[in-house]
Amino acid sequence: MDRASFIAHRLVQMVPVAIGVTVLVFFMIHLVPGDPARTMLGVHASPARVAALHRQWGLDKPLPVQYERFMVRLFHGDLGNSLFYRTPALRLILDRLPVTLWLIAYGTLLSVLVAVPLAALAASRRDGAADQAVRAVPLVGLGFPQFWIGIVLLLVFGLNMGRVFPVGGYGNGFAGHVNSMFLPAVTVALGIVPILVRSLRASLLNVLEADYVMTARSKGLSERRVLVHHALRNAVISTVSVLGVNIAFLVGGTLVIEQVFALPGIGQLMISSILQRDFPVVQGVTLVFGIMVVLVYLATDVLHSLLDPRVRFD
Repeated sequence: MDRASFIAHRLVQMVPVAIGVTVLVFFMIHLVPGDPARTMLGVHASPARVAALHRQWGLDKPLPVQYERFMVRLFHGDLGNSLFYRTPALRLILDRLPVTLWLIAYGTLLSVLVAVPLAALAASRRDGAADQAVRAVPLVGLGFPQFWIGIVLLLVFGLNMGRVFPVGGYGNGFAGHVNSMFLPAVTVALGIVPILVRSLRASLLNVLEADYVMTARSKGLSERRVLVHHALRNAVISTVSVLGVNIAFLVGGTLVIEQVFALPGIGQLMISSILQRDFPVVQGVTLVFGIMVVLVYLATDVLHSLLDPRVRFD
Protein backbone atom coordinates (compact mmCIF):
# COMPACT_ATOMS: atom_id res chain seq x y z
CA MET A 1 0.00 0.00 0.00
CA ASP A 2 1.51 3.36 -1.03
CA ARG A 3 1.26 6.55 1.01
CA ALA A 4 -1.72 7.96 -0.91
CA SER A 5 -3.71 4.75 -0.48
CA PHE A 6 -2.81 4.71 3.21
CA ILE A 7 -4.08 8.27 3.69
CA ALA A 8 -7.31 7.48 1.83
CA HIS A 9 -7.77 4.34 3.94
CA ARG A 10 -7.29 6.28 7.18
CA LEU A 11 -9.72 8.98 6.07
CA VAL A 12 -12.34 6.30 5.41
CA GLN A 13 -11.67 4.94 8.91
CA MET A 14 -12.61 8.35 10.30
CA VAL A 15 -16.26 7.77 9.37
CA PRO A 16 -17.04 5.04 11.97
CA VAL A 17 -14.96 6.93 14.53
CA ALA A 18 -17.01 10.07 13.95
CA ILE A 19 -20.26 8.10 14.17
CA GLY A 20 -19.12 6.49 17.42
CA VAL A 21 -18.30 9.91 18.84
CA THR A 22 -21.77 11.19 17.92
CA VAL A 23 -23.44 8.23 19.66
CA LEU A 24 -21.46 8.65 22.88
CA VAL A 25 -21.78 12.41 23.02
CA PHE A 26 -25.46 12.52 22.10
CA PHE A 27 -26.61 10.14 24.81
CA MET A 28 -24.12 11.31 27.45
CA ILE A 29 -25.10 14.98 27.11
CA HIS A 30 -28.75 14.02 27.59
CA LEU A 31 -27.83 12.25 30.83
CA VAL A 32 -26.44 15.49 32.28
CA PRO A 33 -28.95 16.97 34.77
CA GLY A 34 -30.68 20.10 33.61
CA ASP A 35 -33.23 21.25 31.08
CA PRO A 36 -32.11 23.69 28.34
CA ALA A 37 -35.63 25.09 27.99
CA ARG A 38 -35.93 25.85 31.70
CA THR A 39 -32.37 27.21 31.74
CA MET A 40 -33.29 29.70 29.01
CA LEU A 41 -36.73 30.66 30.33
CA GLY A 42 -35.70 30.83 33.99
CA VAL A 43 -36.82 28.97 37.07
CA HIS A 44 -40.15 30.83 37.20
CA ALA A 45 -41.26 29.77 33.72
CA SER A 46 -44.62 28.01 33.55
CA PRO A 47 -44.75 24.33 32.56
CA ALA A 48 -46.75 25.29 29.48
CA ARG A 49 -44.01 27.58 28.18
CA VAL A 50 -41.36 24.95 28.89
CA ALA A 51 -43.39 22.31 27.06
CA ALA A 52 -43.90 24.64 24.09
CA LEU A 53 -40.16 25.24 23.84
CA HIS A 54 -39.56 21.48 24.04
CA ARG A 55 -41.85 21.00 21.05
CA GLN A 56 -40.15 23.80 19.15
CA TRP A 57 -36.69 22.30 19.69
CA GLY A 58 -37.84 18.70 19.24
CA LEU A 59 -36.85 17.77 22.78
CA ASP A 60 -40.24 16.17 23.41
CA LYS A 61 -39.36 13.30 21.07
CA PRO A 62 -37.73 10.05 22.30
CA LEU A 63 -33.92 10.07 22.32
CA PRO A 64 -33.59 7.59 19.40
CA VAL A 65 -35.79 9.86 17.27
CA GLN A 66 -33.75 12.91 18.25
CA TYR A 67 -30.53 11.08 17.40
CA GLU A 68 -31.92 9.97 14.04
CA ARG A 69 -32.81 13.56 13.18
CA PHE A 70 -29.36 14.69 14.26
CA MET A 71 -27.65 12.11 12.01
CA VAL A 72 -29.86 13.01 9.04
CA ARG A 73 -28.86 16.65 9.41
CA LEU A 74 -25.23 15.68 9.90
CA PHE A 75 -25.05 13.76 6.63
CA HIS A 76 -26.33 16.91 4.94
CA GLY A 77 -23.59 18.99 6.57
CA ASP A 78 -25.95 20.49 9.14
CA LEU A 79 -25.09 20.28 12.84
CA GLY A 80 -28.40 21.87 13.80
CA ASN A 81 -29.14 25.25 15.32
CA SER A 82 -27.81 26.43 18.65
CA LEU A 83 -30.56 26.51 21.21
CA PHE A 84 -29.21 29.69 22.79
CA TYR A 85 -27.41 31.62 20.05
CA ARG A 86 -30.25 30.94 17.60
CA THR A 87 -27.72 30.42 14.79
CA PRO A 88 -26.37 27.33 13.00
CA ALA A 89 -24.00 25.41 15.27
CA LEU A 90 -21.60 24.82 12.37
CA ARG A 91 -21.21 28.57 11.84
CA LEU A 92 -20.47 29.09 15.53
CA ILE A 93 -17.82 26.39 15.48
CA LEU A 94 -16.16 27.57 12.25
CA ASP A 95 -16.01 31.14 13.58
CA ARG A 96 -14.16 30.01 16.69
CA LEU A 97 -12.10 27.14 15.27
CA PRO A 98 -9.20 29.35 14.04
CA VAL A 99 -8.49 30.47 17.61
CA THR A 100 -8.10 26.89 18.82
CA LEU A 101 -5.99 25.93 15.80
CA TRP A 102 -3.77 28.97 16.43
CA LEU A 103 -3.29 27.94 20.05
CA ILE A 104 -2.39 24.35 19.16
CA ALA A 105 -0.02 25.32 16.33
CA TYR A 106 1.62 28.16 18.30
CA GLY A 107 2.12 26.01 21.38
CA THR A 108 3.52 23.13 19.32
CA LEU A 109 5.94 25.44 17.51
CA LEU A 110 7.26 26.90 20.77
CA SER A 111 7.58 23.39 22.20
CA VAL A 112 9.73 22.21 19.31
CA LEU A 113 11.85 25.37 19.28
CA VAL A 114 12.63 24.95 22.97
CA ALA A 115 12.82 21.17 23.28
CA VAL A 116 15.20 20.41 20.39
CA PRO A 117 18.07 22.69 21.52
CA LEU A 118 17.67 21.63 25.16
CA ALA A 119 17.70 17.93 24.29
CA ALA A 120 20.72 18.38 22.01
CA LEU A 121 22.56 20.29 24.75
CA ALA A 122 21.77 17.65 27.35
CA ALA A 123 22.79 14.73 25.10
CA SER A 124 26.06 16.40 24.06
CA ARG A 125 26.94 17.11 27.72
CA ARG A 126 25.87 13.78 29.15
CA ASP A 127 25.90 13.70 32.97
CA GLY A 128 27.41 17.18 33.05
CA ALA A 129 26.05 20.30 34.72
CA ALA A 130 24.15 21.32 31.59
CA ASP A 131 22.59 17.89 31.29
CA GLN A 132 21.49 17.89 34.92
CA ALA A 133 20.01 21.39 34.58
CA VAL A 134 18.11 20.54 31.41
CA ARG A 135 16.70 17.40 33.01
CA ALA A 136 15.66 19.19 36.21
CA VAL A 137 14.30 22.56 35.11
CA PRO A 138 11.65 21.33 32.62
CA LEU A 139 10.08 19.18 35.33
CA VAL A 140 8.33 22.38 36.43
CA GLY A 141 6.03 21.91 33.48
CA LEU A 142 5.04 18.46 34.72
CA GLY A 143 4.85 19.34 38.40
CA PHE A 144 2.17 22.01 38.13
CA PRO A 145 -1.21 21.94 36.40
CA GLN A 146 -1.47 24.01 33.25
CA PHE A 147 -4.30 26.21 34.51
CA TRP A 148 -2.14 27.21 37.49
CA ILE A 149 0.82 27.99 35.22
CA GLY A 150 -1.46 30.06 33.03
CA ILE A 151 -2.74 32.08 36.00
CA VAL A 152 0.83 32.72 37.20
CA LEU A 153 1.87 33.89 33.73
CA LEU A 154 -1.14 36.21 33.62
CA LEU A 155 -0.29 37.71 37.02
CA VAL A 156 3.41 38.15 36.25
CA PHE A 157 3.45 39.25 32.62
CA GLY A 158 -0.09 40.54 32.21
CA LEU A 159 -0.55 42.54 35.42
CA ASN A 160 2.56 42.95 37.59
CA MET A 161 5.07 43.83 34.87
CA GLY A 162 3.21 46.66 33.20
CA ARG A 163 1.04 44.43 31.05
CA VAL A 164 3.76 43.17 28.75
CA PHE A 165 1.19 40.87 27.16
CA PRO A 166 -2.61 41.13 26.94
CA VAL A 167 -4.52 39.37 29.69
CA GLY A 168 -7.13 37.99 27.32
CA GLY A 169 -8.49 38.01 23.82
CA TYR A 170 -7.27 36.89 20.43
CA GLY A 171 -5.89 40.12 18.97
CA ASN A 172 -6.29 41.54 15.47
CA GLY A 173 -4.13 40.61 12.51
CA PHE A 174 -1.13 38.30 12.46
CA ALA A 175 1.01 40.44 14.79
CA GLY A 176 -1.91 40.83 17.19
CA HIS A 177 -2.52 37.09 17.24
CA VAL A 178 1.17 36.38 17.92
CA ASN A 179 1.25 38.87 20.80
CA SER A 180 -2.11 37.98 22.37
CA MET A 181 -1.61 34.22 22.07
CA PHE A 182 1.95 34.17 23.41
CA LEU A 183 1.13 33.48 27.06
CA PRO A 184 -1.43 30.75 26.23
CA ALA A 185 1.08 29.17 23.82
CA VAL A 186 3.80 29.26 26.49
CA THR A 187 1.40 27.55 28.89
CA VAL A 188 0.82 24.83 26.31
CA ALA A 189 4.54 24.51 25.60
CA LEU A 190 5.48 24.14 29.27
CA GLY A 191 3.31 21.05 29.41
CA ILE A 192 4.86 19.43 26.32
CA VAL A 193 8.52 20.49 26.48
CA PRO A 194 9.55 18.21 29.40
CA ILE A 195 8.16 15.14 27.62
CA LEU A 196 9.82 16.04 24.32
CA VAL A 197 13.16 16.80 25.99
CA ARG A 198 13.26 13.47 27.80
CA SER A 199 12.25 11.53 24.70
CA LEU A 200 14.64 13.29 22.31
CA ARG A 201 17.53 13.19 24.78
CA ALA A 202 17.17 9.43 25.23
CA SER A 203 17.00 8.91 21.46
CA LEU A 204 20.04 11.11 20.88
CA LEU A 205 22.08 9.19 23.44
CA ASN A 206 21.31 5.93 21.66
CA VAL A 207 22.07 7.35 18.22
CA LEU A 208 25.34 8.95 19.33
CA GLU A 209 26.64 5.49 20.18
CA ALA A 210 25.79 4.07 16.75
CA ASP A 211 28.52 2.91 14.37
CA TYR A 212 27.76 5.43 11.64
CA VAL A 213 28.15 8.27 14.14
CA MET A 214 31.51 6.89 15.20
CA THR A 215 32.48 6.75 11.53
CA ALA A 216 31.46 10.37 11.03
CA ARG A 217 33.61 11.41 13.97
CA SER A 218 36.56 9.43 12.67
CA LYS A 219 36.38 11.44 9.44
CA GLY A 220 37.17 14.57 11.41
CA LEU A 221 33.71 16.13 11.38
CA SER A 222 32.99 18.58 14.16
CA GLU A 223 30.85 17.44 17.06
CA ARG A 224 28.20 20.01 16.16
CA ARG A 225 27.95 18.74 12.59
CA VAL A 226 27.79 15.15 13.75
CA LEU A 227 25.03 16.04 16.19
CA VAL A 228 22.92 18.08 13.76
CA HIS A 229 23.42 16.33 10.43
CA HIS A 230 23.77 12.71 11.55
CA ALA A 231 22.40 12.10 15.05
CA LEU A 232 19.49 14.53 15.27
CA ARG A 233 17.89 13.52 11.96
CA ASN A 234 17.55 9.92 13.12
CA ALA A 235 16.81 10.59 16.79
CA VAL A 236 13.85 12.85 16.00
CA ILE A 237 11.91 9.99 14.35
CA SER A 238 10.71 8.45 17.61
CA THR A 239 10.06 11.88 19.12
CA VAL A 240 7.63 12.68 16.30
CA SER A 241 5.32 9.95 17.59
CA VAL A 242 5.57 11.33 21.13
CA LEU A 243 4.78 14.81 19.85
CA GLY A 244 1.77 13.51 17.90
CA VAL A 245 0.32 11.83 20.98
CA ASN A 246 0.73 14.98 23.07
CA ILE A 247 -0.83 17.19 20.40
CA ALA A 248 -3.81 14.81 20.36
CA PHE A 249 -4.16 15.21 24.13
CA LEU A 250 -3.70 18.96 23.71
CA VAL A 251 -6.74 19.14 21.43
CA GLY A 252 -8.97 18.38 24.41
CA GLY A 253 -6.79 20.25 26.87
CA THR A 254 -7.41 23.58 25.15
CA LEU A 255 -10.74 23.83 27.00
CA VAL A 256 -9.08 24.85 30.25
CA ILE A 257 -6.43 27.09 28.67
CA GLU A 258 -8.97 28.99 26.60
CA GLN A 259 -11.06 29.52 29.70
CA VAL A 260 -8.10 30.89 31.69
CA PHE A 261 -7.03 33.33 28.98
CA ALA A 262 -10.56 34.20 27.79
CA LEU A 263 -9.83 33.00 24.26
CA PRO A 264 -12.91 32.78 22.02
CA GLY A 265 -12.11 29.28 20.76
CA ILE A 266 -14.20 26.15 20.50
CA GLY A 267 -12.94 25.01 23.91
CA GLN A 268 -14.56 27.96 25.63
CA LEU A 269 -17.63 27.47 23.44
CA MET A 270 -17.78 23.85 24.60
CA ILE A 271 -17.75 24.77 28.29
CA SER A 272 -20.39 27.49 27.96
CA SER A 273 -22.59 25.20 25.84
CA ILE A 274 -22.41 22.44 28.45
CA LEU A 275 -23.49 24.87 31.17
CA GLN A 276 -26.35 26.07 28.95
CA ARG A 277 -27.34 22.53 27.91
CA ASP A 278 -26.93 23.60 24.28
CA PHE A 279 -27.02 20.07 22.88
CA PRO A 280 -26.35 20.78 19.17
CA VAL A 281 -23.26 22.88 19.89
CA VAL A 282 -21.83 20.38 22.38
CA GLN A 283 -22.32 17.55 19.90
CA GLY A 284 -20.79 19.57 17.07
CA VAL A 285 -17.72 20.69 19.04
CA THR A 286 -17.07 17.16 20.33
CA LEU A 287 -17.34 15.80 16.80
CA VAL A 288 -14.80 18.40 15.61
CA PHE A 289 -12.46 17.47 18.48
CA GLY A 290 -12.71 13.79 17.51
CA ILE A 291 -11.93 14.52 13.86
CA MET A 292 -8.98 16.72 14.86
CA VAL A 293 -7.48 13.93 16.97
CA VAL A 294 -7.76 11.45 14.10
CA LEU A 295 -6.16 13.96 11.71
CA VAL A 296 -3.29 14.55 14.15
CA TYR A 297 -2.56 10.82 14.30
CA LEU A 298 -2.80 10.61 10.51
CA ALA A 299 -0.35 13.51 10.10
CA THR A 300 1.99 11.86 12.60
CA ASP A 301 2.02 8.59 10.63
CA VAL A 302 2.68 10.39 7.35
CA LEU A 303 5.47 12.52 8.85
CA HIS A 304 6.98 9.41 10.38
CA SER A 305 7.07 7.76 6.96
CA LEU A 306 8.72 10.83 5.42
CA LEU A 307 11.47 10.83 8.06
CA ASP A 308 11.99 7.06 8.02
CA PRO A 309 12.01 5.47 4.53
CA ARG A 310 11.90 2.02 6.15
CA VAL A 311 8.26 2.54 7.13
CA ARG A 312 5.84 0.59 4.97
CA PHE A 313 2.04 0.94 4.87
CA ASP A 314 1.20 -2.77 4.78
